[in-house]
Amino acid sequence: MDIATGEAWKDSDPHQRSMTSRYPIPAGRARAELLVVNSRFVATAGPAPGVEAAKAFIAAIRQELPGASHHCYAFLVGHGSSVTAGMSDDGEPAGTAGRPMLAVLRGSGLGDVVVVVTRYFGGTLLGTGGLVRAYGDAVKAVLAVLPRGERIPARRLTAWIGYEAYGAARRALEQAGAMITGEEFGVEVRLEVEVPVDAYLVIVAALETATGGHARIEER
Repeated sequence: MDIATGEAWKDSDPHQRSMTSRYPIPAGRARAELLVVNSRFVATAGPAPGVEAAKAFIAAIRQELPGASHHCYAFLVGHGSSVTAGMSDDGEPAGTAGRPMLAVLRGSGLGDVVVVVTRYFGGTLLGTGGLVRAYGDAVKAVLAVLPRGERIPARRLTAWIGYEAYGAARRALEQAGAMITGEEFGVEVRLEVEVPVDAYLVIVAALETATGGHARIEER
């Protein structure tokens, strides 16, 4: 069973979204393992900045851990009211894996996160209640060791500058905490820039200073 709910951004490019608030996200990947009545539950969690990234993570775990009975998953892309959620029982009885996994993710406060719980069947049926507890507990275990970071609100701008100011402009942007996401060299240099919301005016001022006031700046 596969279920996806919520409103999605463009899946292929996490930069397409408008980041308007800070929220906690995974800062890396983690794994935890539980043994429940001879069945192994291997939980792997990591970042999912987009739906396509979540799908790729799930596919990678399937390949990394072959021969398992099930690869159940849950993910949240985004945060708060703007979120895409997905889950799968992957052959387990309906509602016994993906749903409790997703419930634990929602309660964690994290965004942009995916968890895959890989089960190696141990020969003993756990029953509906046992499966719900096992999958939920596996997610709790991996979230307890998952490194965390923060998604910082950002705005994007395009700047056109002369070649003579290119080096100074790059240094000013990098020192101010901006991220240059694209460059195009024509009559002028076109820079695509992502900047933290709370530093936007400071970064624009730094760019204007570095170019002697000759930069053309357009917010996207």
